[in-house]
Amino acid sequence: MKKNAAKSSAALIRVAIVDDDRPLAEGIAWILDHRKGFLCVGVYYGYQDAVRGLDEHPADVVLMDIGLQGESGIDCVRNLKKVYPELQIVMQTVYSDDEKIFQSLRAGAVGYILKKTTPDQVLHAITEAHHGGVPFTGEIARKVLTYFKNEQAPAPEVDTLLSDREKEVLNELVQGHSYQSIADRLFISLPTVRFHLQNIYKKLHVRSRGEAVAKISGRSFLAGREPS
Repeated sequence: MKKNAAKSSAALIRVAIVDDDRPLAEGIAWILDHRKGFLCVGVYYGYQDAVRGLDEHPADVVLMDIGLQGESGIDCVRNLKKVYPELQIVMQTVYSDDEKIFQSLRAGAVGYILKKTTPDQVLHAITEAHHGGVPFTGEIARKVLTYFKNEQAPAPEVDTLLSDREKEVLNELVQGHSYQSIADRLFISLPTVRFHLQNIYKKLHVRSRGEAVAKISGRSFLAGREPS
């Protein structure tokens, strides 16, 4: 379902919702349209509907349900990223299953939040995704860090792919910091952060933050320390 934008400005974060739970989706849309800085450009109930809608009403961030009726939200993420590679997609689901988390990241999602998340936390996740962060709710973040600590370490040659500075940048990204926050924490400029990330993505053969996080899922080799 396409929405007529009641407010329009380049400063707004344009958000689309893909979810077949209509009351929930419409509720989030109402919140977005009544909060400063956000605009819901559409509510869609499946992949084909979303593709048609996003072509006419572009979005910066998509909130994606993982369990769409008759189709996989993960497959929907993968297909949308092929059509709109710059689109930032945040999974919103009742599932906190480890495998679904990493399948979503590998498909191109940049964040994963639970449907029990409060409206303010949803808006924060949208903002984080838009500004280069990797938004997770607390429960999901703990699962990601536990996964990092418990899995086998990546092959030794992976460690040699990245420079020390690139490892530092990637480590900050994995911990969910935005591009600007990474720049501030490492005392480098925002363009320098973007330059390092372009090199990281190229070396790891990934196209997004989510894919990078999924790619290195294992005991951290970043900057010689565990994620904290």
